[in-house]
Amino acid sequence: MARMSHDHNHHHAHAPAAYGRAFALGVALNVGFVAIEAFYGWQTQSLALLADAGHNLSDVAGLLLAWAAIAASRLSPTARHTYGWRRGSILASFANAVILLLAMGSLGWEAIQRLQEPSPIHAGTVMVVAGIGVVINAATAALFMAGSKSDLNIRGAFLHMAADALVSVGVVLSGALYLWQGWSWIDPVVSLVIAGVIIMGTWSLFHQSLRLLFDGVPESVDLGAVRQSLLELPGVIRLHDLHVWAIATDENALTAHLVLGEPPQPDSRLLHLAQQRLHERFEIRHVTLQLETHEQALTCPVVNCV
Repeated sequence: MARMSHDHNHHHAHAPAAYGRAFALGVALNVGFVAIEAFYGWQTQSLALLADAGHNLSDVAGLLLAWAAIAASRLSPTARHTYGWRRGSILASFANAVILLLAMGSLGWEAIQRLQEPSPIHAGTVMVVAGIGVVINAATAALFMAGSKSDLNIRGAFLHMAADALVSVGVVLSGALYLWQGWSWIDPVVSLVIAGVIIMGTWSLFHQSLRLLFDGVPESVDLGAVRQSLLELPGVIRLHDLHVWAIATDENALTAHLVLGEPPQPDSRLLHLAQQRLHERFEIRHVTLQLETHEQALTCPVVNCV
């Protein structure tokens, strides 16, 4: 009879738990800045400033979404939701990517419309307000920089704020060029360039979060290397039904059936070694392994040899 091992390491990395204050500060700063930027954008008739205000508003929504996902991930598992609500961080990452892409698409469309009918702007005021935005957005992005390297949800928040900082830099640049050369078309052109840059930068977040939504192998995991690592375990001659997926943006899981040679001698040392390798080499902490003999593997109802 097959022997099952649910070998878990529950000392998960809870880096996002430390970001509550960062989200609160980021939301507060950006809400205040949106009000200032929208007012002066309307006063100066600057498309770049108004577009940046709208984008900042979408970022507030994005920050709130990412924050809510972290809060949901702390909810305890139930009989109906045995993994809890940790997948909410993946949904938030995907939603953030979509929001950002839609915001930049809207910015690009408005820029094209304005490019056909350029209008003068109050460049000095625009530059001052956008300069404040550079400071606020860059400071907020810095709050999430470290976590963005290991957590897709935090990365979504970071990209939002970094994108805002870049847009604000572009607004300052367009204002300076307008003062220097009097080019009325520079405002929408700079907006188009920035929108293109941000869309290219956001595509990776969109692609990765979409993959995780459909239980794809996380980009950070080399499935071939995982397979080889398991086959190198003492006594393992074959494996099947290997699956790796993301429970949340900061935690991956694995299940596999390991076929042992004759005579099979499964013990805790093999399971401990497997868990240790998967943790240290691939950052996979949630591991479930089924140990089988050759005969048991032949009768397995579903065999996936990936």
